[in-house]
Amino acid sequence: MKIIIAFLASFLVLVNPTAQAQVQPDNPFPKVIFVTSEGNITVELNREAAPITVANFLRYVAKAQYNETIFHRLVPGFVIQGGGYDADFSDKPSFETIVNEAGNGLLNSYGTIAMARERKPHTATRQFYFNLNDNTSLDPDDGDWGYTVFGRITTGLDVLEKLAALESLPFDEKTGWRDVPANPPVLKRVEIVPQ
Repeated sequence: MKIIIAFLASFLVLVNPTAQAQVQPDNPFPKVIFVTSEGNITVELNREAAPITVANFLRYVAKAQYNETIFHRLVPGFVIQGGGYDADFSDKPSFETIVNEAGNGLLNSYGTIAMARERKPHTATRQFYFNLNDNTSLDPDDGDWGYTVFGRITTGLDVLEKLAALESLPFDEKTGWRDVPANPPVLKRVEIVPQ
């Protein structure tokens, strides 16, 4: 298994620039801690199922690109989304888009983390969401690409519930967006857990 993972990592370096500076390249399940204004959430990433997505996410983490971003979208009973905006709702810079790895066997079930994207399947960059329910509508189905799940919460489901319980505005006049938290919670930083 280790030989296969090492080969895959080497192959990804050739075809995917996000893999060139891998974090813990020999660890198929690296962990990160989301330090939020509501508490900490530990997430185990799944490099075996979503190697490109995990490499992309960890590149943003390693460059501190998620520091002081907000959770800007909260749909109760569905998802809470973040990683793309600062407290002023200014867009954070993104690296290139990545290949959609949905269909990897991981489902959009409660407590998982997945990549947000635009309508086209291969448009994910930096934004992610936590599933607040078993969202089968976000999984691949009959030619629909779905959304790439790349990890799961191991500790901090109570914090996820605190985030989920925040007031969400059906329409936010300042941004013109739907489902904006009345007081957007802050993602202070994402820390890589040492091996």
